[in-house]
Amino acid sequence: MATSLTSINGASQILLPMPKPKPKPTQTKAQLSQESPLQSPNTLQTSRRTSIGLSVAILFNQATSRSLLAEEENNGFWLTGPLPVPSASNDIANKQTGTRTFIKKGVYIPNIGVDGSKYRLRMCAFDLLALGDMLSQDTWNYFRKYLCLKSTTMYFDFDKVITAASDDQKQPLLDLANKLFDNVEKLEDAAKQKKAEAAKAFYADTEVLLKDVMTRMQKPEPVG
Repeated sequence: MATSLTSINGASQILLPMPKPKPKPTQTKAQLSQESPLQSPNTLQTSRRTSIGLSVAILFNQATSRSLLAEEENNGFWLTGPLPVPSASNDIANKQTGTRTFIKKGVYIPNIGVDGSKYRLRMCAFDLLALGDMLSQDTWNYFRKYLCLKSTTMYFDFDKVITAASDDQKQPLLDLANKLFDNVEKLEDAAKQKKAEAAKAFYADTEVLLKDVMTRMQKPEPVG
């Protein structure tokens, strides 16, 4: 009986049809082009044109920038070389030290002409007149930095204005500049030492001189 069952099972395995293998799906041309790492000649030509266009644009931009800088050279606003070191030719330095303690190095002061220097002197004096509110223990460093920065600009602007002044105006301007800068040095030292009472006293004297600067540097109104 076991033998007959075995033979029947074997026969059934022989008679049953074998499953057919499924055919592989065919790929379309679009799929083949996407999977292919090779680029078509049209694509390569477009890439070359794009690279050439970018190179031409960069070269044109560099040439334009150089021509603009050449046109703007020595106009007082653009720096085309090392940072210029300003100097003063008039007698406004401290007689003992030959300089001023408040002068900051590395400050670029554009040459904006005599009228521009007068205007900048007036604006710096106006800014320093608002500095009295910073005379406190918490703001000594800010007070000194701001005082020195504005006073440095005023120092070299005063030199230009004095140089261009008429003979009858030179001495009064020299006296005003020296009085102002003498007071600024005392004020800066008091702020450095954090002496509140001395700083307030020197600032009160400096205020009077700053107002005088604003009056002297006013642009005269046209007559008639």
